[in-house]
Amino acid sequence: MARAAADKPGRVWLRRLAWAAGGVAVLLFTVEGGEYGTRDLWSQRARKARIDADVAQLTQEVDSMRAELKRFTTDDVLLERMARERYGMVKGNKELLYWVGSGTKSSTDSGVVLADTTTRN
Repeated sequence: MARAAADKPGRVWLRRLAWAAGGVAVLLFTVEGGEYGTRDLWSQRARKARIDADVAQLTQEVDSMRAELKRFTTDDVLLERMARERYGMVKGNKELLYWVGSGTKSSTDSGVVLADTTTRN
């Protein structure tokens, strides 16, 4: 008779609802719980894709820098040109002469003249 009182329709429904809620809670914990949930794994996957793209870009930059370094170490003409253009260096016994003055210059006059000092006495 005690069992019959516990099996009233309202209590059966409440017990099933409690089991269903418990099952949903367990299911949610398995998906989202723990140290890394599903959303954390998705965000880590997106971050990994961004990092992989950055690594690919940096690898390409390093490769182009290595190619440029190889060009500079093997091509003397390129090295001399860069030394002249960037650092104002000259080859041999030449001197750089600069025009200093307030006069107007033509569009072809750069104000720099190379003078060969080998003919100097």
